[in-house]
Amino acid sequence: MAISYKDLGFVNTREMFKKAIEGKYAVPAYNFNNMEQIQAIVTACGKSNSPVIMQVSSGARKYANPILLRYMGQGAVQMARDAGYNIPIALHLDHGDTFELCVQCIESGFSSVMIDGSHHDYEKNIELTSKVVEYAHKYDVTVEGELGVLSGIEDDVVAAKSIYTQPDQVEDFVKKTGVDSLAISIGTSHGAYKFKPEQCTKNAEGVLVPPPLRFDILEEIEKRIPGFPIVLHGASSVVPSYVDIINNNGGKLKAAVGIPASELRKAAKSAVCKINIDSDGRLVMTAMVRKVFMEKPDEFDPRKYLGPARDELVKMMIDKNQNVLGSAGNA
Repeated sequence: MAISYKDLGFVNTREMFKKAIEGKYAVPAYNFNNMEQIQAIVTACGKSNSPVIMQVSSGARKYANPILLRYMGQGAVQMARDAGYNIPIALHLDHGDTFELCVQCIESGFSSVMIDGSHHDYEKNIELTSKVVEYAHKYDVTVEGELGVLSGIEDDVVAAKSIYTQPDQVEDFVKKTGVDSLAISIGTSHGAYKFKPEQCTKNAEGVLVPPPLRFDILEEIEKRIPGFPIVLHGASSVVPSYVDIINNNGGKLKAAVGIPASELRKAAKSAVCKINIDSDGRLVMTAMVRKVFMEKPDEFDPRKYLGPARDELVKMMIDKNQNVLGSAGNA
């Protein structure tokens, strides 16, 4: 039986994005796979008084189980309320690739869905996206579309190279599909290995620095669709300190490079009102779990290694909200 996201306590992204554009900040979209990540998202955004989009990929939805996921989401909203956090929370499908998947999510309580037709040709992308929008809007669910292709690997999303969004297509695409927001490609990338070492330069500390984002493309897109909500995928910073913890505790994450926080902060002051963060959450949890296992090899209680991972995730997300996205204090 279909259930409305409103009955679960979620909101769609329409008002969130309107306020974000006006306030020149970006709403965090944190991916989750398990209970500890949900706890961290609610706690971090509650403590920093930030709106938040909790999002799951198709793979994460299968991993959690669609039925269980519905109640985990409802529990997250109630957890926030019981803690006294009056923050808006959206539940979003990340990189939905079929009409059927989007329908399933809408009918199970998602307040927002992404239909990613970027792997199709332009006309097919419009056709698929329009079909999802028509269905979703009947239930007041917001829809994110995508133009351009991000390289990298993350869950079910795999692309060998980036294809920048063409500014001369965005106005036509938005008009024909009726989407509520648009994910674009301006140099971000999925996964922890967003760039090859030869694409980067080294700063004074010897840290690899990736090529800058294509803000010229973003500015041109803003001119074509002024005030329209823009989304950045693949926007984890791959924080070097967490990579170091992983590598110092038995890991082998060599040449993992992300998007500098300064670039994301600049983007968040533009029409970019949603920034996706997945890899950073994975890195934080892996770093802390590896650290506990290395320091306490006799430990076998999951609470003793997942607990510290959850607590560190809270710290990372609060820092993102306050110093990178600018969403803190805007709930």
